[in-house]
Amino acid sequence: MSADAEPTPNRRPTRAEAKARTRRLLLDAAARTYARKGFAGASVEEIAEAAGFSIGAVYSNFGSKDRLFVELLKERASEQVSRATKIVADAQTGDDPVPALGRLLANAADKDPDFAPLQAEFWLYAVRNPPLLETLAEELRAPRAELASLMGKALDHIGAPPAVSADAVATIAMALFQGLLRQRRIDPASVPDELLGQAMRWLFAGIAANGTAADAQGTEVPDDTATHRRSTEVPDDTTTVEPPEEKR
Repeated sequence: MSADAEPTPNRRPTRAEAKARTRRLLLDAAARTYARKGFAGASVEEIAEAAGFSIGAVYSNFGSKDRLFVELLKERASEQVSRATKIVADAQTGDDPVPALGRLLANAADKDPDFAPLQAEFWLYAVRNPPLLETLAEELRAPRAELASLMGKALDHIGAPPAVSADAVATIAMALFQGLLRQRRIDPASVPDELLGQAMRWLFAGIAANGTAADAQGTEVPDDTATHRRSTEVPDDTTTVEPPEEKR
């Protein structure tokens, strides 16, 4: 091609690409609007306007303001789990992952200070709307399953008894993260950067010590694979529940 040749025109995005872009713009606009006005105070109209679309785009892509926020929560949870997974994977070269895990908590608390209050606000709203609570639980099972896979590798590394459920440890880890995140927002000095990593060390040290004590006493680990096998699967409760009708 000569230097004077016309450049190739940009190709038009496919329908799937256009839809993905619309969803991305709506999610980003929703995050900004929720942070500014809170979950209850933000309206579908404001979110759509901030993204440059009509309110129909919100409903066609997410169904409701509630489901839009659930998608935001799921996305944030998946991002945090992916970062934690990368930190641990990088640490396999010999680095201690604990300081990096601490920074993960600090970044979540300090660089996105509006999201923890929004989570608390939405949790209060959801517990009063059982169908929405089930929808939220269903959407967050995928990030927890990803974290359970990471926990399963850690449990194998320390030689944990097969009866220790990776899914249960993942649930504990998520609760630790969320609880420490909120506590840091309340009283930053009480949750130093390294506390999350230290808490995870204590958790795995306790699991390892319990397994060592059981081995020393000759305690048999139950071999009922249906009940006691280490599982990274999430309960198969995928009943579809429509979210409550939204008032705009």
